[in-house]
Amino acid sequence: MAKPKILSTHPLFDSTRQLLNDPFEMEYWSGPPRISRAELLARLADKEGLICLLSEKVDEDLLAHAPRLKLAATVSVGFDHIDVAACTRHGVLATNTPGVLDETTADFAWVLIFAVARRLLEAVEMTQSNAWDGWDLGQLCGSDVWGKTLGIVGFGRIGRAVARRAAGFGMKILYTDAQRAGAETEREWGVEYARLDRLLAESDFVTLHVPLVPATRHLISTAQLARMKPTAFLINTSRGPVVDEDALVRALDGQVIAGAGLDVYENEPKIHPGLLGRKNAVLTPHIASASVETRARMASIAAENALALFSGKLPPNALNPEILQNLRR
Repeated sequence: MAKPKILSTHPLFDSTRQLLNDPFEMEYWSGPPRISRAELLARLADKEGLICLLSEKVDEDLLAHAPRLKLAATVSVGFDHIDVAACTRHGVLATNTPGVLDETTADFAWVLIFAVARRLLEAVEMTQSNAWDGWDLGQLCGSDVWGKTLGIVGFGRIGRAVARRAAGFGMKILYTDAQRAGAETEREWGVEYARLDRLLAESDFVTLHVPLVPATRHLISTAQLARMKPTAFLINTSRGPVVDEDALVRALDGQVIAGAGLDVYENEPKIHPGLLGRKNAVLTPHIASASVETRARMASIAAENALALFSGKLPPNALNPEILQNLRR
C-alpha cells in the first residue's frame, strides 16, 4: 500500500523527521527561506498532507489546488492563517499545536518588559560601540518593574504563566478577559479582574495574550492607548493585528505612552516604518516561542497529528473534528 504523501514547508528537526519519514512519503522544502506561493500550490497537487508554518495561508485557493489533501497541520498555536471553514468544506482536517509554548512565550514577554523598561538595547549599543565613558548618575535611567502594576489582557494559559512570574516581582496584577475567571481562581493566581478601560488606566505595563479573532483585531488603538499612563509600556507577544500600528506610532511620537516591546506585527514580515529605529521600542522577529526545546516539541506535535489522522484516529489538536465524524457515518 502506498504511503500518504506529505509536504512540509520547513525542513523541521531531526527528531520530527524520524517520526515522519517511515510512515509517510515526505517532501521537505529546503530551498530559499520561504517557499513561494506558486511553488507551494504546485507541490500540493498530489499531496494528502501539509505541515505548514504561520507564513503559509491555507485558504480556498490553496485547497482548490490540492484535491487529495486530507490534513493541514500548522506548527503553531495560532491558526488565523488557516481558513478552518474552507478546510471543512473541502474535507480537510486542520490541526494546531496548543499548550506547548505557554511557558516559553511567558518568559519572552518578560524579556520584552525588562528590555524596554530598563533601556537594554540602548545600553548594549553604548557598550558595544565603545561609547561608554564611565558611570554617571543620570545615565540611561529606565523604569522599575518590581512593585508596579501589570495589566494582562487575555487570561488564558500564557496570561496565567505571565502572572505567575509577576508575583515574584511583588507586582499588583490586573487582568481582563472575555470571561471572568472566578473568585477562587483569582485568589489562586493573586490577580484582580478589571474591565479593559480600568486596566489600561492603572497599569504600568500592559501585556497582550489574546488570540486574533474579529473582536480582538485593533483591540488596542487610539482610544485605548490614550487611556494608558504616559509612563506605561505596551507589550505584545500575541498577534500583530491586535494592535493598530498606525495608532501606536502616533502614541509613541506624541509621548502618549513611554514605550513598547513587540514580537509580532500587523503585516508580518513587514514592520511599520514608524516603529523602526526608535529608542523607546524593542522589536523582535516573532521569536517568543523560539527555544530549541519548545520549537522541536511544536514540530513533533504537528507530526503526531498527522500520524493520528492517517492511522484512522482523531488527532488530539483537531480544529474541525466534525470532518472525521462525517467520514465515519
